[in-house]
Amino acid sequence: MSGSRTVQPSQQKLAERLYILNDRGIGMLNRIYNIKKMLSNPESKPSFLNEKSVEKAIQTVVRKFPLMDIKGNSSQLAPIQGMKTEIIKSLNLYYFTFVDILEFKDHVSDLMTTMDACQIHFDLTLNFDLTKGYLDLMATYVAMMMIVSKIDDRKAVLGLFNYAHELQHSKGDENFPRLGTLITDYESPLKKMCEEFVPHTKLVTQALLSLQKIYPRRNLHAPQWRQAQLLSLTAEPAKIMNNATIDTKTTVDSDTINIISCGVHFASKMPCEYLSLDTMDRWIIFGFMLCHQQLSHPEVLELWKVALHNGFVVQLFRDEVFLPHIYIANHFDGIKGYSKRVTELREWLHQAAQVSPGVHREKRKYLRMALKELSIFFTDQPGLLGPKALYVFMALSLTRDEIQWLLRHVDNPPPRKSNVKLPQDEFVDRQIPELLFHMEELRALVKKYSQVMQRYYVQYLSGYDAAVLSSIIQTLSQCPEDESIIWSGLCNRISSLSVKQVEENEPFDFQDVRLDWFRLQAYTSHSKAVLSIKTQQQLAKHMNTIIFHTKMVDFLDEMLKETSDLSIYCFHTSIFEHQFKQCVEFPAQHRFSIAFPMVCGHFMNATHDLCPEERLTIGQTSIQYAHFFLKEMSEEVNQVITAICEEQCAMYDKLLPKTCAARLAQTFNKKKKKDKPTKVIAETSKPGTESYRKSRQEFTRMDKLHMALTELCYSINYCSQILVWDHGFVPREFFVQHLEARFNKALVGMMMYNPETSDIAKPSELLNSVKAVMSVLQSLENYVHIDISRVFNNVLPQQTQPADSFGGDKTITSNYTDWYLEVLMRQVTAGHIVFSPIHKAFISLVTEEKLSFHAEEYADLMELRALAELIGPYGMRYLGERLMWHISSQVQELKKLVLANKEVLTQLRTSFDKPDVMKDLSRRLINADNVLQRMSIVGVLLSFRDLCQEALNIVLEDRIPFLISSIKDFRTHPPPGQSQMVINDMASAAGLPCDVDPALCASLRQQKTELSADEEYSVSCLLMVFVAETLPRLARSEASVYKAKLEGHANNCHCIAKGVNTLAAAMFTVHGRADVDDRLKEFLALASSSLLRLGQETEKEAIRNRESVYLLLDKIVTESPFLTMDLLESCFPYVLLRNSFHAVYRIG
Repeated sequence: MSGSRTVQPSQQKLAERLYILNDRGIGMLNRIYNIKKMLSNPESKPSFLNEKSVEKAIQTVVRKFPLMDIKGNSSQLAPIQGMKTEIIKSLNLYYFTFVDILEFKDHVSDLMTTMDACQIHFDLTLNFDLTKGYLDLMATYVAMMMIVSKIDDRKAVLGLFNYAHELQHSKGDENFPRLGTLITDYESPLKKMCEEFVPHTKLVTQALLSLQKIYPRRNLHAPQWRQAQLLSLTAEPAKIMNNATIDTKTTVDSDTINIISCGVHFASKMPCEYLSLDTMDRWIIFGFMLCHQQLSHPEVLELWKVALHNGFVVQLFRDEVFLPHIYIANHFDGIKGYSKRVTELREWLHQAAQVSPGVHREKRKYLRMALKELSIFFTDQPGLLGPKALYVFMALSLTRDEIQWLLRHVDNPPPRKSNVKLPQDEFVDRQIPELLFHMEELRALVKKYSQVMQRYYVQYLSGYDAAVLSSIIQTLSQCPEDESIIWSGLCNRISSLSVKQVEENEPFDFQDVRLDWFRLQAYTSHSKAVLSIKTQQQLAKHMNTIIFHTKMVDFLDEMLKETSDLSIYCFHTSIFEHQFKQCVEFPAQHRFSIAFPMVCGHFMNATHDLCPEERLTIGQTSIQYAHFFLKEMSEEVNQVITAICEEQCAMYDKLLPKTCAARLAQTFNKKKKKDKPTKVIAETSKPGTESYRKSRQEFTRMDKLHMALTELCYSINYCSQILVWDHGFVPREFFVQHLEARFNKALVGMMMYNPETSDIAKPSELLNSVKAVMSVLQSLENYVHIDISRVFNNVLPQQTQPADSFGGDKTITSNYTDWYLEVLMRQVTAGHIVFSPIHKAFISLVTEEKLSFHAEEYADLMELRALAELIGPYGMRYLGERLMWHISSQVQELKKLVLANKEVLTQLRTSFDKPDVMKDLSRRLINADNVLQRMSIVGVLLSFRDLCQEALNIVLEDRIPFLISSIKDFRTHPPPGQSQMVINDMASAAGLPCDVDPALCASLRQQKTELSADEEYSVSCLLMVFVAETLPRLARSEASVYKAKLEGHANNCHCIAKGVNTLAAAMFTVHGRADVDDRLKEFLALASSSLLRLGQETEKEAIRNRESVYLLLDKIVTESPFLTMDLLESCFPYVLLRNSFHAVYRIG
């Protein structure tokens, strides 16, 4: 059998094996990388590796590795015997990963040897996929072997597993001898690999030298990019609609590279244009590191030198790197005659450290502007994405390379012993967020207008590419039959395409076309191929162009992943966070902060099917960081909004009456003391002065805040959804949730409530601040697409409840209720505050004990109207229920006092027409003053409730007049059979006054009692008798004096009238005997009789404020809906009331 027959490429399946091995190599890198990270972390490594009991056994295994003398070391290895099952279970994955690496190494060696035998011709500009696959495999193999050598516990893991396996199965694992050899040989991986690659030197060198046609032009500096107007669509306006293919002639003359580009010739090296420069650097450094004998050739040395000048760190995998200059120099130190190379490497290290940071900084600066220009063009004219698609992927690839360069160099500075000084300023780039943002913007445009690109390239493939390919194929003089079939199939496949398929959203799949071209590259690159790719360069170049065009139709997502994947950030999280914090701190970069959560969507690209166990970890990391970034962005926006709200509240405060009063007083004092020298008082600025500007250049704090808000809101509003590991993050919703929480806290915070000092903001001032904040929030709709009314509807109703639903915290309703009941009402009962019906307010009295607040500033009708606006009907209802609970507690105590005086009160009830008997019985009453005090408290609470109800009604009349009128009509004309209590409850909720208070009735019904219904009714009747009989005692108190200016008594006993009427109506309505009128008439008779006895008193102290107490009887009748003045006239001479009024007003 002939030699050519035995190494026929079609039988060797070179393309298929190369494709599979490259994919498997990436998977194996994932696995070995995870093993290294797990074994280097004490928390994730198997627990027994950290146990002291097996420490000596592990040391013995490592020392004797790979030879295991079980009998000779039985004592040291004894602890392992008891945990052999655990060891096998825990180390199984680790051990067989090394076995898979051994198998992978064998396959790589076999494939490369086969390619050597076939004398494959490599040229990246012709057989791009074949050459790239070969160099990728070489680089993957090198990276894998170097990472294996960096795993510290590799000997312990393999040795322990093999020993445990031998204990369990009476023999060691069959793969262990070869694994032991592998680990031992690769103690110095570079030395071993250099020996292995001696047979492959020719092909590796040939493949790398083909980069000479591409690498010099791709590896230009920023000034040369500017000169050539790289990536500029406006460089040649006349050709802006032409297909962006490259036909480049590269000449190197006097260190200047001239680039001549045109858009009409078909591409010679189109796939090379978006090939990663980082990848080419790795190929060159790895390749000539292994085949260092070739460095004696000038062209090889120049290529290697340029690659090593690009930086001082080379990526192995993810964040695993090595320092090539130092590493290779250490290896060359042991080779005779390489001292010159070692010196060169050390010089190049210093040059790379000093020069390359500045070079890459300028590149990033240029790319920022170039990407921004492309984004603007393609956003305005998405149709250009068709002919200029190559520009997009070139720009993305270049930018991704620069970002990766920065990450690995910032994280891995040269060791101190190398004496290399770095220009640290060159590594600080605060504009990185802008670069990331424009990358994401271009990616989004490609995804959004993918159908535009599909339509363009489907027409291009079927209308131009198919015709050119057909004409080239027809000129082929010799072509094997099996290859001819493939060529014909390719031509037919692309010529059958139509735009209709795009319009009908028919899925495309050109994977078969690309794989067929990969196979053809292998067939035609054979040294004895009938159809040689070296002689058919036009065909090869055109096929490379066709492959690129097919990728534009069905492979866009993978193309974006290939050219702009930033999953590397998943392994440089500290830098990722630092860059984000810099972005948030730098106002000019605020609008680009959205790029960070969007980059988190790339993290899952780092996973591989051969390592499924890391999907969960990487996925959770991506979600965690996306959540963190969006949270921080929302917090930053909320901080800016809070600052604007503070400024706005300050301006609103300047418009308050108290500020105006201060200015009026200042003006008045100036006029009054015009002639007298006085201290100079700094005038406060007038409202509106902040709007005056001397020039446009003056930036106020408000201007800066609005600028920051604009930029941050642009970022929040940029995209509707961010997909991260099958989770959808909606930035606007994220922002709204945080805004709601912040607004909710701000509302309570603006109250400035301090339970310890009882300080609290006035309701009117709080309302003023809330309106200011709401006006700021309403303006947010101008910046970001959110429904701010939804925020108000979600937050403001929460403040009408005693606790919010966000965190169960106290609300405005809860705090004000506590303050009014626990602070204000306690001061009222202590005699420091009086209720004034004429002022409709609680007013502080001048007493020895000075209050920390003025009651009239918190509890007048205007303030309560503001409170009603803040907490609404629900909040006012809660306040009323709390009031009723306090009233109910007082009623309970009053009933206890009645029971203690039951016999006396029963006699008093039937003796109202016997003055002498009543006088004697009255003296036998116990705790009579306590009854008056508690009834006064009930009256005060009910007066405050009525004031709140009136304020609520005024607010609702203004807010919902039609609904209020309907409620009034419903109350006036109730439907037949409708319960009056239900109607009263509805009316009370609207702030309308009711003859019988439904809230008080409900509170009284809830009282627990051991008495029967008749006994309870009797106690209620006797309570009215008790109050009526004790009224004359009020005349003895100095505080019972009537203050005409306030229309009330100093001790609030005038509120007893409200207490008697409301309490009687509620109590006897609850008993259900429909005798409220009768009981109040009985009360009036008893009260009149007891008060008339004051006229017969001779003791001055007993009649001290007799006239003031007489007026209480008039007030009871006036306020009662059940009593009339005629009835009062029949019981009590009106002349006494008239004289009393004259007396108290004459004194007042």
